[in-house]
Amino acid sequence: MNTEEFGFETQAIRTQLERTQYLEHSVPLYLSSSFVFEDAEDMRASFTEEKERNIYSRFSNPNTTEFVDKICKMEGAEAGYAFATGMAAVYSTFAALLNAGDHIVSASSVFGSTHALFMTYFPKWNIETSYFDINKPETIESFIKPNTKILYAESPTNPGVDVIDMQLLGDIAKKHNLILIIDNCFATPYIQQPIKFGAHLVVHSATKLIDGQGRVLGGVTVGSEDLIRQIYLFSRNTGPALSPFNAWVLSKSLETLAVRVEKHCENALKVAEFLEAHPNVNSIKYPFLKSHPQYEIAKKQMKLGGNIIAFEIKGGIEAGRKFLNNIKLCSLSANIGDTRTIVTHPASTTHSKLSEQDQLAVGITQGLVRVSVGLETVEDVIADLKQALA
Repeated sequence: MNTEEFGFETQAIRTQLERTQYLEHSVPLYLSSSFVFEDAEDMRASFTEEKERNIYSRFSNPNTTEFVDKICKMEGAEAGYAFATGMAAVYSTFAALLNAGDHIVSASSVFGSTHALFMTYFPKWNIETSYFDINKPETIESFIKPNTKILYAESPTNPGVDVIDMQLLGDIAKKHNLILIIDNCFATPYIQQPIKFGAHLVVHSATKLIDGQGRVLGGVTVGSEDLIRQIYLFSRNTGPALSPFNAWVLSKSLETLAVRVEKHCENALKVAEFLEAHPNVNSIKYPFLKSHPQYEIAKKQMKLGGNIIAFEIKGGIEAGRKFLNNIKLCSLSANIGDTRTIVTHPASTTHSKLSEQDQLAVGITQGLVRVSVGLETVEDVIADLKQALA
């Protein structure tokens, strides 16, 4: 059988390492920091990369290899590298590809720590970032300079759940010879594959929906082989590698990604419809609600709407604080993509390092609440939100 023609779920379940002499059905853990060589020539050839094999788990490990292989097949990528966290993936990807004097054009709505990289740390090395308004995609090209190297975006965005036309980004990147990097964390490769729209690299915080149960940290970047080679060499020397145990957990998690994400999205749409009709809600964004400003784009490039909802409570920060304090079933946490529904107030948590002006510029009001809808009985989640809003 041609394994390349298998469906998404089959690829996730049947892409695995070769069995050992014990013929195990479930892939074993390879908790080894290093690997031995048959003789001096084997060792020499391995270090000069004449032979492709495991040398040291900071470079590669059977468990991380299997995890990366699965993500590559899901995303349609040529190669990849796995990291200890999602932010390690973001930082290492940029650091490996950028030089002093380079310029980034990014969507203004990005994760708080990514914003800190762009505004606080990269300028130390004379790397500048310009932000474009995701609601004004026609302005993107005006931010491109002769030294622009990377075009970057999240879609859907964190935390405002805006959607960016990835085909447009792909076309712009091709026109101006830029590296297009998409953070696909909110969608997962089950919902969308940015490489199909022209992305050169795709980044994930595997801590979120890929793990799906709030257990381990992890990150991964996949894409074209030549770019991943640069990222691999940088990471091999700087050491942000994913642990074999976490890779094993995440690889097993991918086997249930499709069924989990289907249920997450089914629940999220019902919760979004409830919130949209609630009198104490000012506004709401969920990609598969027809009221979403980029609804048509979302339907074009996403299989489902995801599990993240952003809504604004009437009454501002005081109403928001009261709502959070009244939550009983859902969790107050900064994570997303868990089996448990999580409620977050971005202005005071994930994006608290941004000034209020910067928060408003990316759509974060004092009353904005982000909900990561879990896998509980959806009527119970709605009942909890209903009583808290009351």
